[in-house]
Amino acid sequence: MGKYAVKEIFLTLQGEGAHSGRAAVFCRFSGCNLWSGQEKDRGHAICRFCDTDFVGTDGPGGGSFAGAEDLATAIESVWAGGQTNRFLVFTGGEPLLQLDAALIGAVHARGFEVAVETNGTLAPPPGLDWLCVSPKAGAPLIADAGSELKLVFPQQGLMPDGLSNLAFSHFWLQPMDGRDLAANTAAAIAYCLDHPRWRLSLQTHKFVGMP
Repeated sequence: MGKYAVKEIFLTLQGEGAHSGRAAVFCRFSGCNLWSGQEKDRGHAICRFCDTDFVGTDGPGGGSFAGAEDLATAIESVWAGGQTNRFLVFTGGEPLLQLDAALIGAVHARGFEVAVETNGTLAPPPGLDWLCVSPKAGAPLIADAGSELKLVFPQQGLMPDGLSNLAFSHFWLQPMDGRDLAANTAAAIAYCLDHPRWRLSLQTHKFVGMP
């Protein structure tokens, strides 16, 4: 068994938040601490609206990696843009269950700017260049400062006004996907108009058919 369990590694354009439209390698770790990823468990999970498959290691580029150098090499092999402007997003599942200083150092050595998308329930390791926190109702918020806070909206029991004073540089409302997407988008727009600290984040990668 390797040190890192990875669902998939792929090249795409970041679809959300402040880096939207930017070329990026996504490294999606397996596993999450708010839901098993199994449909049979969704009904009693803390986070029930996740639309991402993070179970196992069978996705493109995925696998079990013995150490930081092995995984960093696999990540670099996916990048197509030369030596400059390298951008890497660790995501999940919940990436902070596995991401550590050794892996951050290994990808930094290969010239990557390192971003993380986390649910905020775990303390982030040192050395990150960009920290995106997406809090979930019913879960503790340990990572309460960072680069951007991205709230999937609406969530019963977790309203934006309770988060607005946290130490983030950017505040995003992202309409919850699903059958109520149109209504959720209208509600997010209305909130942003009334509370201009918040900006609307759309999942643009879905519009253009990218992963």
